[in-house]
Amino acid sequence: MTEQITALRRDLETAGYTVDALRELWGDSADAALHRGRRLPALRRLEASAPSPLATLARLFVLGYPSTKEDLDRALPSLGALGAEQLGLVGIEGDAVAPALDLRPYSFVDAFGAGHWWIASDLGEIATDGPLRLDHVLGVGGASLTLARLQLPTRARRVLDLGTGSGIQALHASRGADEVVATDISARALELTRFNAALNETLVVTRLGSLFDPVRGERYDRVVSNPPFVITPRGADVPDYEYRDGGLVGDGIVEAVVRGVSDVLVEGGIAQLLGNWEYRADEDGLDRVRGWAEASGLDAWVIERERQDPSLYAETWIRDGGTLPGTPAFDALHEAWLADFDARGVTAVGFGYLLLRRPVGGVVTLRRFERVADALGDEPGGLGRHLQAALDGHDWQVERDDVALLSARLVVAPDVTEQRHHWPGDADPAAMDLRQGGGFMRTVLLDTALAAFVGACDGELAVGQIIAAIASLLEADESELRAELLPRIRSLLDDAMLLPD
Repeated sequence: MTEQITALRRDLETAGYTVDALRELWGDSADAALHRGRRLPALRRLEASAPSPLATLARLFVLGYPSTKEDLDRALPSLGALGAEQLGLVGIEGDAVAPALDLRPYSFVDAFGAGHWWIASDLGEIATDGPLRLDHVLGVGGASLTLARLQLPTRARRVLDLGTGSGIQALHASRGADEVVATDISARALELTRFNAALNETLVVTRLGSLFDPVRGERYDRVVSNPPFVITPRGADVPDYEYRDGGLVGDGIVEAVVRGVSDVLVEGGIAQLLGNWEYRADEDGLDRVRGWAEASGLDAWVIERERQDPSLYAETWIRDGGTLPGTPAFDALHEAWLADFDARGVTAVGFGYLLLRRPVGGVVTLRRFERVADALGDEPGGLGRHLQAALDGHDWQVERDDVALLSARLVVAPDVTEQRHHWPGDADPAAMDLRQGGGFMRTVLLDTALAAFVGACDGELAVGQIIAAIASLLEADESELRAELLPRIRSLLDDAMLLPD
């Protein structure tokens, strides 16, 4: 199989099977339609274009339409159609070739630079025209892209990808790790992970098992996980998809990961995952996550990005499984979902990011639970850069008491600007704020003292010197001004709006 995968890689490279080439082949409009689950515009463009290996591969492996053995032999001259069948990519009957897997290019930019891979996964519903198989292995979806961009840019010795699916997080982690172990409860998922790792010349160790069972007794510097966090009713009449349904009641799978991950982290080791959590009539969703983190003894930074009411949440995931609205099957599943939510008093479902850390010496310093629903800033290498800068800023300021902080020198982060608002004709601003161009695009309201302090942070003067100068200019008590400004300065360091020089 190694020789066949090498031949496949060579053929894909020769055909120019890349994201940019596909977009050029069928145009931006058809490309956008594909992202909405509509393949007809792309097919029409292919049929109107000249035959080529690229068009054959796109038709077969992206759009999911059949081809011919002759055309596939031309598109994959080293591997051939029979070799593709042996790899499980296609099925052949006579001269007809049908796709058995989705195989598409994937491009990205992260902290280590630009890259591109090919990712194999199971055919999606636009290709199968029906509900997904229960052991469906998902390709690169929205959640996968989100977590990949959240991964911290610092190197790690050992990384665990918990619930790897098709292996996309493991591949990303490999760019900054000495060793990557990928686990999943699905043997089929691990088979595709091994295939994708080999196709992209990456070493990933795979292990079969549920949650942390395959790595008991081991320690990792980093854990990444896009767990099967979808809150699905448990019942014989409700499909249980391996890639998204964790098999536990409610948000139990996310709770299990949060409570258990400390056992596989080294001191200072960090876990990053996506998750859903329930809001109940008597309990705030973020408070539920806070309780899990406190029970685990972990540092925690949890960011809720979205909240959905139970009906919309149910509709979203029923459609995700390929069941169409307006059908009896959809209505039956909708009823099961709503009854399940009612049984636990669920009023909403939150979605967000979790960053957990096993504190050094067991001393917890980070407990941050927030809702950030606004758009994200410009982070070409991924949001992980900002998360790392904020963690560094937090750790730096926590390690320093007020005396040490007063002697430090700070600078304004390069993506931070000051904005002033004036009433027409007034010389003095009516309001001022700091705006973050990257990260979470935070806005911090400024008063005169804080504006003056931030404006003087160019690394030349120590914090205490700046505060003393401002107190003199404002004719304010210096000790009172210090007491007022230092907590706000620490907060700006936590948000990576100010940086240690």
